[in-house]
Amino acid sequence: MSQPLAGGSAPVTTGLPTPAVALAVAAHPDDVEFQAGATLARWAAGGCEVHHLILTDGSKGTWDPNTEPAALVAEREAEQRAAALRLGGRSGGVRFLRWPDGELEAGLRQRAQVAAAIREVRPEVVLGHDPWKRYRLHPDHRNAGWLVCDGVVAARDPLFFPELATPWHRPRALLLWEADEANHVEVADEAAVEAKVAALLEHRSQFVTTHGITDEADTVQRAAFTARVRARLAERGALAGVGLGESFRRLEDL
Repeated sequence: MSQPLAGGSAPVTTGLPTPAVALAVAAHPDDVEFQAGATLARWAAGGCEVHHLILTDGSKGTWDPNTEPAALVAEREAEQRAAALRLGGRSGGVRFLRWPDGELEAGLRQRAQVAAAIREVRPEVVLGHDPWKRYRLHPDHRNAGWLVCDGVVAARDPLFFPELATPWHRPRALLLWEADEANHVEVADEAAVEAKVAALLEHRSQFVTTHGITDEADTVQRAAFTARVRARLAERGALAGVGLGESFRRLEDL
């Protein structure tokens, strides 16, 4: 299905068939849940095998200067595994490359690691950051976007990185989140929205910095956070004329 945009732009599609396997590639723990949590939850409920690839260690994800980075890394990895379970994935389906937070580079070594993960997981659909988003401030998000795109190319063509033990693999679609020019929306049903919120609430280390929750027991703050998540889903869903959804730049014929 598709919904035409104003001004003669290309229509926004919906209804991508549920993939058998999906891989979400993100700069930090919690990026996947914020940008594609409802999509992955709905796919998982439909039988999709969901995987995460987290590129950095999340060691700078705090406003507390007294935090011990190694302890924060361990905490964030545990949170990410718990969040994956909330989306219907498996804690063992989360891979961590552990590049230093804030220092991720879109280099050949990192590209080979992303390509290796794609070849090993063999997803039908890959999801990740859109590197063409304008005015993106965080360098990890920019470089993670280049790595997911470049990693797909390297994974699909057999002569890239011949040292990799796994055979080449070509996904059928790439969905880039936070796209300035989204052309696809995945509809979010209520069960998927609940799973997305539950997954995000597993990232307790991020309550102050990203969730706006200063008191974990404060139900009003939790409700306000849930309302913000739903408002964003409504905004994205409106692009395709649906109630709630998550938007992407959809690339096929990879």
